[in-house]
Amino acid sequence: MYRYKITFAYDGTNFSGFQIQPNKRTVEQTLKNAVNKIAKHPKPAIPVIGSGRTDAGVHALNQVAHFDIPYHLSNESMRKALNSILPLDILIKKAELVDNDFHARYSAHRKTYRYRVDQGEFVNPFKRNYTSHFKYPLNLEKMRKAANDLVGTHDFTSFVASGSQAKSNVRTIESITIKRDELRNEVVFDFTGNGFLYNQVRIMVAFLLEIGSNQRPVDDVSRVLEAKDRTLARMTAPASGLYLVNVDYGTNDEKD
Repeated sequence: MYRYKITFAYDGTNFSGFQIQPNKRTVEQTLKNAVNKIAKHPKPAIPVIGSGRTDAGVHALNQVAHFDIPYHLSNESMRKALNSILPLDILIKKAELVDNDFHARYSAHRKTYRYRVDQGEFVNPFKRNYTSHFKYPLNLEKMRKAANDLVGTHDFTSFVASGSQAKSNVRTIESITIKRDELRNEVVFDFTGNGFLYNQVRIMVAFLLEIGSNQRPVDDVSRVLEAKDRTLARMTAPASGLYLVNVDYGTNDEKD
């Protein structure tokens, strides 16, 4: 068996998330169908293992997955073969033959997510699937100061949605950047960490937007973290503004 690592982008608008679900269109099932078609539909079917799950409506710029296949193709042939089968809302950017101990999920060192907030007066119909909307003025310096209290290793119980299956809510956030994109009239958040809990990024964004619009004090992060109470964070930002930007493995996994 040959193990391939694929790096791919997708528009999450018309997917019910990454993970396979009965009678729903998902990224994982769509990839699995393509891989098994290339492998001539073996029994049992070949699974595709992703670096992590994304929810319905969430997008990816560089998601990663791996699969094992009984045929050897060059990296470029595999990339072209998959793209010739896949629908237009998924693009394989890179395919790499890797060692069999590579695992898309467990070998990952860190992930970066981006969240885009449109600040137009009204919802832009051409951006509604790719940003969230928040028309009120935002104080970026207040949000940056509050974000510093989220950086580090913490128990993020207050920032995880119900339904999480994580054994521990402790995670490490390495950096948070908040910038204004004047050309697009957007505020853009980037989060890098060793892993993120269910809806964690979207809950943190909603929390920081409340601080930036003076609905919360700037020093409220510490209080809510210490309380370990999800109800204190209150809101969850919409899925449409969220992108998985990068999965970092810290090594060069490609083989000749």
